Parts: sequence; structure tokens; C-alpha cells
Amino acid sequence: LSGGEKARLVMALMLFDPPNLLVLDEPTNHLDIATKEMLITALSQYEGTMLFVSHDRHFLAALSNRVLELTPEGIHTYGGGYTEYVERTGQEAPGLRS
Repeated sequence: LSGGEKARLVMALMLFDPPNLLVLDEPTNHLDIATKEMLITALSQYEGTMLFVSHDRHFLAALSNRVLELTPEGIHTYGGGYTEYVERTGQEAPGLRS
């Protein structure tokens, strides 16, 4: 299976029998646009807790409700989603993609 096919299979299995906690590392990597939108739609209906790392600003804006910023000075917590984080800090997180 390709990277995208493996990602789709894992997502399908998780959506079939959802766990209480999801830890996602770059979940939109290797996904085409249609699959990425399907993933965002499915995760927006997820009732458990999600912790994710992503460089995809669309994914972040659609799903985040709290931002943890890790810096050399420590961990900074921002309530609200990624859009609110950008408004409060005046900057986007480095390394983001559309």
C-alpha cells in the first residue's frame, strides 16, 4: 500500500471503532484534497479528545479549540482555535502550509 492508502486504512479503522483519545502526527500528509476534507468532516464529529501536530493551516483552523505553543521558554496555552491564536499573537506558527 502507498502512504496515502495506509493512512486511509488506519483512518477507516479508527472511525469504525473510535478510541477515547486520538494522537495524530501530521494526519493530512499523503492525502489528496477529497480525502483530507473527508477526514476533517469525520474528526469534527469525533466526541473524544484529540491531540494533533499539523502544518496544515486549514486543518488547524477547522478542528483546533486550544493551541499549545512549545518554545525554548516553555509551553504556552491559548484558548480558542488556531484562528484565535493568530489573532492573539499576531503571527502564524512557522512552517505552515495551505
